[in-house]
Amino acid sequence: MTSTKGLTGRLLLGSALGLVLTASTAMADNIRFWTTEEQPERLAKQQEMAAEFAKATGDTVEVIPVSESELGTRATAAFAAGDLPDVIYHPLQYALPWAEAGILDTDAATEVVDALGRDTFAAGPLSMAAYQGDIASVPVDGWTQMIVYRADLFEENGLAPPNTYANVLAAIDVLHNPPEMYGFVAATKVDENFMSQVLEHVFLANGVSPVGEGGFQELDLAATTEVLEFYKAIAKASPPGELFWKQSRELYFAGDAAMIIWSPFILDELAGLRDSAAPTINDDPTTTELAAKTGIVTNFAGPSNPDGAAWGDVRYFGITTDADIDIAQAFVEYSMNDGYMQTLSIAAEGKFPVRTGTADEPGKFSAGWSEIPVGVDRKAALKDLYSAEMLDEIVGGLKVAQRWGVEEGQLSLASKMINGQAINRIVRQYIDDELDAAAAVAAMNEALASVN
Repeated sequence: MTSTKGLTGRLLLGSALGLVLTASTAMADNIRFWTTEEQPERLAKQQEMAAEFAKATGDTVEVIPVSESELGTRATAAFAAGDLPDVIYHPLQYALPWAEAGILDTDAATEVVDALGRDTFAAGPLSMAAYQGDIASVPVDGWTQMIVYRADLFEENGLAPPNTYANVLAAIDVLHNPPEMYGFVAATKVDENFMSQVLEHVFLANGVSPVGEGGFQELDLAATTEVLEFYKAIAKASPPGELFWKQSRELYFAGDAAMIIWSPFILDELAGLRDSAAPTINDDPTTTELAAKTGIVTNFAGPSNPDGAAWGDVRYFGITTDADIDIAQAFVEYSMNDGYMQTLSIAAEGKFPVRTGTADEPGKFSAGWSEIPVGVDRKAALKDLYSAEMLDEIVGGLKVAQRWGVEEGQLSLASKMINGQAINRIVRQYIDDELDAAAAVAAMNEALASVN
């Protein structure tokens, strides 16, 4: 369904929104907003933002928490009953399926993006939500998987940043000295989603995907062999055992690992702001020493894909086909403009700005994001913990963010392939020398072909 109400004649951005709508308070309306950010502190911040919107416009927003695990079934049921909320904050995997099902008003979302300025959004999140010439949902925030590394040791040894397979392997040759220092801590526990995410990141880096526009496509033997050989090399430079996020963080925090792959949710912990996950590189659990010695890489490249890729997780505001379009659009615009710092402050360490600024102030939001306090037991702004170059790398990763199946319209199939964990299992068999590369690629192709 398409919207019948355009942006013409309704509220636009910033002060105009406040001036025009404040005058029509007597005609106030209410919209419903579903959000998966249901933790009490995060919910409170969204309610504060809704209150500010109501103050500016006279229109109220009912903030309704919905568990992410129940979001799909609840949305389907509400659509069948003609009782969808006006706006839904949702993860990437629902954008295209909901657009196809008629749950999302893609014209309404596209009008918001155009009003705010397409050029002010990171290209990756917009391309992920592209639908029949429209934008299915408005990108809100996101994060990219990162290679976290000891920049001080790299600099001391004249090593290039670990932004390619070759640079990672070169660093391992120099820095791997167990048990004092492991070159890497690779995910090897096959039943952990962490290994699935890390592997997709490494496959994407080399331009390898198991899906095409028609569904399953066979993995390229040569390029996949490069992936397997690289992953075996970083696994051999890791401690023995079943490794996942826990061990990688612990070893890096103790100063015993040169490189790990992690999400940005490590950033506040790395800086000694969370007592339950404190650095142990020295005797001070509040130390910022390790943060000062750390660098990150988002865009990562293999030999068959020199442009590289960043594994990204993006969240969106979906305007539904049952919405009060004018008010829903105004609320989304407000949340992405005057209220954008409040939106990002819900969890700034994992909510990178997909909109870095406005046409007049291109860096406004990325600069503002760097000043938002992060942490649990202590608070500090990211700009006071990390260099401007590092923060630029963090935000810049969203420009090239990718996921299997998004560009081909096969995200659902790719997700099933990942969740089935056959890739994890077969890669582990290759690491353990139970299969050679050709047999591992054949086994993956056979397993993935059966997913539907």
